[in-house]
Amino acid sequence: MRYSATAEHLLKKIDDKSAVVGIIGMGYVGLPLMHAFCKAGFRVLGFDVDESKVRVLNEGGSYIKTIDAAMISAHRAAGLFEATADYARIAGADAVLICVPTPLDKFRNPDLSYVENTGRRIGANMRAGQLVVLESTTYPGTTEEVLMPLLEKSGLKCGEDFFLAYSPEREDPGNPKYTAANTPKVVGATDPVGGEIAARLYSGIVRVVVVSSPAVAEACKILENIYRSVNIALVNELKMLFEKMGIDVWEVIDAAATKPFGFQAFYPGPGLGGHCIPIDPFYLAWKARQYDFTTRFIELAGEINTAMPEYVVNKVAQAISDRGKALRGAKILLVGMAYKKDVDDMRESPGIRLLDMLVKRGADVAYHDPYIPALPKMRDYAYQMDSVPLSDEVLARQDCVLIVTDHTDIDYERLVERSRVVVDTRNATKAIPKALRDRVIRA
Repeated sequence: MRYSATAEHLLKKIDDKSAVVGIIGMGYVGLPLMHAFCKAGFRVLGFDVDESKVRVLNEGGSYIKTIDAAMISAHRAAGLFEATADYARIAGADAVLICVPTPLDKFRNPDLSYVENTGRRIGANMRAGQLVVLESTTYPGTTEEVLMPLLEKSGLKCGEDFFLAYSPEREDPGNPKYTAANTPKVVGATDPVGGEIAARLYSGIVRVVVVSSPAVAEACKILENIYRSVNIALVNELKMLFEKMGIDVWEVIDAAATKPFGFQAFYPGPGLGGHCIPIDPFYLAWKARQYDFTTRFIELAGEINTAMPEYVVNKVAQAISDRGKALRGAKILLVGMAYKKDVDDMRESPGIRLLDMLVKRGADVAYHDPYIPALPKMRDYAYQMDSVPLSDEVLARQDCVLIVTDHTDIDYERLVERSRVVVDTRNATKAIPKALRDRVIRA
């Protein structure tokens, strides 16, 4: 492959690790990526619009429990990492990686405002000879149809003056086994030279899988998350069916998982949470409508998963009613508000929706979560609540304890022993003694 002088210069800087990597968005995706590049010997400039986060990072601290402050401090001390809110410094980066949110709006349509605003900021400050990579999950076509025109408003031409690629983030917060340093990166660029440059950059930290275009890489990430969404919806539906049949869905899944081929275990829950599964499938469903195509599997899975919190609330109401009390005025303790165990991530958590539904039905609701000391203000919710201790006194006051997130550092046997009734959405109480199981209702 023949390279222009611009491409040759950038490749040389990547190869000798003198290239500065700019990462926009210092969150659950951007910070692990920063760590991987710093660990490989690259200098990283981290951008964030939140100046309080920039200050914490430059002081060697962390605002995410799963991100070790000592790691950030070490990279700062080595001169490998600096955070900034000054987007004029984009020009000082050789590669600019975009790790910003891509939520849905209230109509469940893609909200690309973060990507678009970031594209404008980059376009206003970029220079020739840079690589720009979008990592945020989105529908096929976003990189070329939305981001590229914004960047070319700089007067620079994609594929000649700068290079553009898409490489989906595959971050799983709280998963110690798979990290940014050992999870393969899929890379698709707008032209072969840009693909080689992006692949060369990421191969400095991890194994790279090159695909033919940004749209293929975008579709890859959407497929990964639709696969999970559809299978979770399937087990959620089977949970409700098997309950009517008197069959324990958790036992069924454990038995099926012994098959060494043709089956992958997925588990039911109180609803979907996190930054991917509840959102990403609807990006493709929205794009499909432009082609007059209905994504029936995606829509059905969304309906089932979205309905799970209502199913759980009805379980709580029935559990309280069976003990002679109405849901209105009942004291309910939610255990776990993070969207998954052992993280402090509240994005799209079913816990906040359950809290909201219970409050609206008149319940007196409190919560306990060792990872969420106070509820953050969220896009659709603004509850000002602090986590309560999981003391004997607190448990004794509750009419029902609802397990939403199965954090590993909670003594579930003690929790059941001290509670009137427990509704368990995560099979967290599976190991408790048989003598206590009549206090637990699976949901």
